[in-house]
Amino acid sequence: MAITADHIRTTLTSYLARHPDNLPALDAVRGLINDGNDLAHRATLPGHATAGAILVDAAHRVLRIRHIATGKWLLPGGHLEPCDDTLLQAAGRELTEETGIPPHLITPHSETPLHIDVHPIDANRSKGEPAHQHYDFRFLFRTAGDTETLLSISNLQTEEVSAAAWHDITQITDPVLRQRITTALS
Repeated sequence: MAITADHIRTTLTSYLARHPDNLPALDAVRGLINDGNDLAHRATLPGHATAGAILVDAAHRVLRIRHIATGKWLLPGGHLEPCDDTLLQAAGRELTEETGIPPHLITPHSETPLHIDVHPIDANRSKGEPAHQHYDFRFLFRTAGDTETLLSISNLQTEEVSAAAWHDITQITDPVLRQRITTALS
């Protein structure tokens, strides 16, 4: 069963109950949902929901991937798929797909996103996609697995990812996300 507008609305409402200061930044997303837009579908414009994973190890380092299309170090994540039942499940699926880390080695911190980021995506002529917005529902996951073993057994999704590495939390450039990770781990 695919992710529904009601699920996205409920997840957003739960997030805003924890982080009411984000209401102005997410008001447009709420409006799109209330207007009947299907944010679970990647063709929805002016934007759509995506799911991201923040995987933290026992040393409080964050796993990031080098995304081929952008050349940047990013959190694992991506578009929702029809097989996803929840945004949390989509985030876990993306984490597993992009890094190859088996699902039994990761544990979600909460069913509520730790962070929701709204960011622009440039037009992609090869995919016929105009510029649009991603409403990225980011969930925190933990692993107690040995980080070197995790990366050695990983099987990167080479069509999208060129590398994976553990980074110190201080390398997270978004100060709100960095603070939320730090707070969640304390």
